[in-house]
Amino acid sequence: MSRIEAKFKALQAHKRKALIPYVTAGFPYADITPSLMHAMVEAGSDVIELGVPFSDPMADGPVIQKAGEKALAAGIGMAEVLAMVRVFRQQDTTTPVVLMGYANPVERYDQRHGADAFARDAAAAGVDGVLIVDYPPEECAAFSEALQRHGLDLIFLLAPTSTDQRMADIGRLASGYVYYVSLKGVTGAGHLDTGAVERTLPRIRAHVKVPVGVGFGIRDAETARAIGRTADAVVIGTKLIQLIESQPREAVAPAAAGFLREVRTALDA
Repeated sequence: MSRIEAKFKALQAHKRKALIPYVTAGFPYADITPSLMHAMVEAGSDVIELGVPFSDPMADGPVIQKAGEKALAAGIGMAEVLAMVRVFRQQDTTTPVVLMGYANPVERYDQRHGADAFARDAAAAGVDGVLIVDYPPEECAAFSEALQRHGLDLIFLLAPTSTDQRMADIGRLASGYVYYVSLKGVTGAGHLDTGAVERTLPRIRAHVKVPVGVGFGIRDAETARAIGRTADAVVIGTKLIQLIESQPREAVAPAAAGFLREVRTALDA
């Protein structure tokens, strides 16, 4: 049983919902990520999504794009991201960590270090799952097999435009959880329609047997609580990045933790 599966089973046994914050690795300071991850766990986070900086992040809105650009300028690439996870694992061996990003950095890593090197090294670093935005299920069978060989979960995105066939295709490959993008467009865009999310989740669950997390548009504790009534997890990224982007170094972790504690309290209510 993977750390992700174990986490969701434990939460379900206590009728609790998962809180999954997203932060860009190496932002807002190149060396702050492991300590920020610890602070988010202490504030009640259940899974950490760690964004791998990429120069052409097509699904990300301006806030997360800017975070990625700053991290890239600081020299943060895949090797540095894996190093951050290794540092985090020195103190935390239980909280699941998911890398979220794009195919190019993964493929470049394998080109430099050998076939399946990414899956091997990610697992060795302590990564639990991988979400690659631009790997549709019909094009990543080999990648899925490589991850499985190293005990990593493959997480997919679903959107309001996803067909039943796409949901079924993802249901056959997905492990850990699936991430339902609740809005059309990029991260941080639009107004979240919680009613539409509630209506869509049963349709997803007809095809997908792993837990369903919902993200894009969750910006406060009240919205998180509304989504948490039906989803298995809430994912928060843009708002968190906005909170920490202009903080002095010593205030980054407290700012993130304070916000996430409010969300955790709302979810548990």
